Amino acid sequence: MTTRSAQRVAHFSDLHYGPRTLAEADRCFGAAIERAVEVGVNVAVISGDSTDHALDLHSPSALALVSRVRRLADHCPVLMLQGTWSHEPPGTLSVFRELGGRHAVHVADRIGQVGLTTAGDWVVSPGWGFDALPNGLAALFTCLPSVNRAAVAAALGAADAAGGTGEHVATLLRGLAPSHAMARQLGVPTLLVSHGTVFGCITEHSVPMAGFDHEFTTGSLFDAGAQAVLLGHIHRHQCWQRDDGIGRRCIAYAGSIGRFHHGEAGDKGFLLWQVGPDSAACRLEATPARRTVDISFDGKPDLAALRAALAAQPFEGAWVRLRWSVPEEERNDVDLAAMRELLAGAAGVQFEGRILPVVRVRSGGIGQAGAMRDKVAAWAGVVGARPEPLWACLDELAAHEPQEIMDAALAELEAAAEVDARRPEGEVASDLKELELAGDCLEVSSGAHA
Repeated sequence: MTTRSAQRVAHFSDLHYGPRTLAEADRCFGAAIERAVEVGVNVAVISGDSTDHALDLHSPSALALVSRVRRLADHCPVLMLQGTWSHEPPGTLSVFRELGGRHAVHVADRIGQVGLTTAGDWVVSPGWGFDALPNGLAALFTCLPSVNRAAVAAALGAADAAGGTGEHVATLLRGLAPSHAMARQLGVPTLLVSHGTVFGCITEHSVPMAGFDHEFTTGSLFDAGAQAVLLGHIHRHQCWQRDDGIGRRCIAYAGSIGRFHHGEAGDKGFLLWQVGPDSAACRLEATPARRTVDISFDGKPDLAALRAALAAQPFEGAWVRLRWSVPEEERNDVDLAAMRELLAGAAGVQFEGRILPVVRVRSGGIGQAGAMRDKVAAWAGVVGARPEPLWACLDELAAHEPQEIMDAALAELEAAAEVDARRPEGEVASDLKELELAGDCLEVSSGAHA
């Protein structure tokens, strides 16, 4: 790779400008742009999801993003790729074509190739790819925006859409190899810019993406024959390299520009690429992403343990998430005010309390018991009662109606009221316990008859 033919590329991705994310996105993207200008990049690429959702042009988020991209376009040519349709509905990026910076902004919202000239201009292919490369190219960019799964499902059917997406993308990537080989022979660096999921990549929450419904594999991306593959969509930086007969090639996610959620692992930033016709390499330039601290309790938060945890790790200026789980009857015992006071120095506090509902189950084995006497014995074993008095109740139930039994019991209580007043308290309590058990027995019997 010669210095003359090499291109220094700033690769940004997943800016996610929106009302909720504006402060984090704008602080980090602004710092990244200033760093890119400082090192003197030749071209900038934003590989999708510049916005978090559709934005009104007069909204603070849209105005901030336009201002940042204009600052970038005043330094170097900019390529913006269409990202996930839910984040960037079609047409969201169209305004950037008219930005009017010192250099042009090319918006890639369809599959195609675009060349960057030595004069810093964009030359767009008339079809989806160049049949012959224009003269004076400094780099060749192949753009593959985020795949519209709905369109794939409409064409292939919902059942075949998942696996069919990867197969069709792999066929397309193989078809790009001849144009990349042609550019390589002319000494022109080749870059593939896309937005999607690579099978086996790791998310920002350390989850491997394994499945058959992802757009790419590393093999299909290398089959395209580009020296550098600049990817968006996954918020964690990672890369894959291959050295073979056409030089060193590299696939890399830039990751998100900032830390938008708790639990995101790894540094946040953008990639500085050095790409030539026969080699590619990148390195992560970190941005001032916010710090997050996660503290979890298995049960009710312990204030002493929380103080110890906060003393063990700096939390001043960080975003703190505190998690706990408590039984439903203890939900009001959590002292939120005291925890907020301990976390007064944090930039933001997020409480996530999980309430464990009370679960009531039937007596074990009662469903398998055949006779009512056996059911009562199973119930008594669970609640810790003696079954013998209840068996006498069952015999009485077999001979009389429940209402007759209750009337007789009440009459007996009224007749014995004066006697009970002179009896020891322990004996009265014992009789009341037996009556309580008899009432439970009646409920069991009534439920069984019902």
